[in-house]
Formats: sequence, C-alpha cells, structure tokens
Amino acid sequence: MSSLTPPSQDAAITTAPYADRLRRAQEEMARQGIDLLVVGASADLLYLIGYEGHESERMSVLALPRDGVPHYVVPGLEAPLLHEQHDLLQIVPWEEVEDPAAKVAAVAGAAALGSIAVGDELWSVFTLRLQRAMPRARWAEGGQLLRPLRMIKDEREIALLAEAARRTDDSWEEFLTIPLAGLTEWEARDRLMGLLAARGLQPVFCNVGSGPNGASPHQTASDRVIGPGDAVVCDWGGTLDGYNSDVTRTVHVGEPSPEFVRAYDAVLAANQAALEAVRPGVPCQEIDRAARRVLTDAGYGDAFIHRTGHGLGLSLHEEPYLVEGNNLPLAEGMVFSDEPGIYFPGQFGIRIEDTVVCTAGGGRRLNEATRELRVMG
Repeated sequence: MSSLTPPSQDAAITTAPYADRLRRAQEEMARQGIDLLVVGASADLLYLIGYEGHESERMSVLALPRDGVPHYVVPGLEAPLLHEQHDLLQIVPWEEVEDPAAKVAAVAGAAALGSIAVGDELWSVFTLRLQRAMPRARWAEGGQLLRPLRMIKDEREIALLAEAARRTDDSWEEFLTIPLAGLTEWEARDRLMGLLAARGLQPVFCNVGSGPNGASPHQTASDRVIGPGDAVVCDWGGTLDGYNSDVTRTVHVGEPSPEFVRAYDAVLAANQAALEAVRPGVPCQEIDRAARRVLTDAGYGDAFIHRTGHGLGLSLHEEPYLVEGNNLPLAEGMVFSDEPGIYFPGQFGIRIEDTVVCTAGGGRRLNEATRELRVMG
C-alpha cells in the first residue's frame, strides 16, 4: 500500500485525481520492481501532478518512491510555481550553489541502491548527473511505467479531447467558407491557426501542403501560391487544458480529375474501415491492416507510406501506435488517430484524419468535420 500524504480537504477537488495517478504509478512500480521514478518537465509530469514543469538548464524533477511521499526537487526561484501541489508532494528547493542531483539522491534514500526509472523526456545531461550521484543504482526507462496509465483516458480526459476536437472541427467549417486560390501555404496555415485561437484553443501546429507539396506527409508550409488544380492537405490542431486535437482534411481547388476522385474515395473508405475495426481486445496492428487492405485492393498500397495512427492525449504523439507489428490489444479509453493517406511525389497527396476513442461498443469518432470531398475556389 502507498503511504502518500492525503490532500487537505480544501485542496481535495483539484489534487485528488493526481493523488490517484501517483498512487497507481506506485502500484505499477511495485509490479515492475522499480524503487524510484524520476520525471522532469514533460507531459508525464503534467499527467502525474498537474504541473508541466519549466525546462531549463536548472534540474527540476519529481522523485516518486515506490512507497512513501513524492518529492519535487526544484530550483528555489521556481518553487513558488508549485503552490497548487503543496498538498500533493513535498517541495525540496535547491539554491544556486547546491547540487540538485545530490538533493535527489538524498530524498531517494535506500532507493539509490535499487532500480531507478527515468522519464523518457528527461534531458540526458540530467540523467548522467543523477547516475553519478547514485552510482550503485540500476537504471530503466520510465515510459514502461507510465505507458499503461496514460494510454487509458478517464472521463474527464475524453471530455477534454472531445471538446478540443469539436472546436477544431468548427475551425475547419469556417475555413471552408473562404477561397483558397491565391493564398500562399503560409497564409492558409496562419488562417487556420487563427481560427483555432478564436475558439479558445492554444494552436500547436498546422501543416499545409498544396499540389506536389502535399505528397510530403509532414510538409509544414511554404511560399508556394495555391492555385486551380491543386489538392491541399491541411493537418492541424491545438490544445485545451493540455489535451490535443489532431485532424487532417484534403480539399481540391477547382474541379478534380476522375483519378483524384477515385483516390480520394479510396482514402475515405480506408478511414472508415479502420474505424469499423476498432473494438476492445483487437491488436493495434489489425487497425492498420484494415486501412491498408482497402488501399492495397484499390491499387494504392505502395502510396500508403506511414502507420494508420498514433495515440493522442497530453502529447500529440503517444501510445498506442496503430502499426504493423504492434500486438497490443485495444482497450476502452484508448484514444488515437485514424489517418490513412496516399502520396504521389511530384503530384499530390491525400490524407483524412480523425481522432477516435475505443469504447465497449467499438470506435467512436471525436471529429465530425465534413469528410466529403470539397471543391474550393
């Protein structure tokens, strides 16, 4: 049993979910034989204590023992930033002339002789300093501990993801009302980002690829002017209380060719096939296979050059990954993208992406922005 200090009654409403996550992390540590978990500024930290951390050259880390009270070792000048976490953990400030790694070793106690897992996003220089301060410890990746927790979203997390998706959909519907021809990719990108911000989301990214640029799945944007005959791939998203949206739609400027329409319909069918394959217990790779089968049968298999999806939550890309070779079974509460795409270098690309949550009854889309092929001016 964990001996985490319970939050005060006044703070219980805000800290209770994080106390529960810390407790479950400790249970996972016990299951995996880990004595101490060290997590720096990251989505993992935000998940565990409701504070993302300040990433800088000054070490600032959560030290969570398998049993007992968590500590947060933090530069003294940043300690006031954790005022909401005082009832959740013990704050251990360090001054400019002190060695923070030694502070972590001190709060680790006997765990410094055991097995220590380090958060995946902790700077390597900090890990090296911690290893020097605790030379007898055995070291492991922290992702293996937090992955089972973060993959399964609770009701509040799903509600935030759904609302972020709804607002992102709404930004797209307004985007469709204004002609694209004559804009540069950068201008189209800025417009979408502004529409996200106007809906209370923190814009995170927006990739716009037109014509041949759309054949690059991670095309950011360029000074290329969008014109008639161009397919335009837009992949964008923002955050709401830290939770991400991620959606992709493809439009065409001017009337598309029959071949483009055929290719678009194939991607749309693959998107639907992946959704219909989702249900608890199905291995992740089967979702990828369902989408890939449709595109292969349509003659586009070689043009589908990436996985079908990735997990979504506090990180834009996280577990689970829908890719061949991943036998992890889907479970209720997992949230991930469904984004088949095909790409023809020098010509165009097509991708349709939605966020999907796995429920007891199968997959449920969180995005409902139109997937119908839209012809724009």
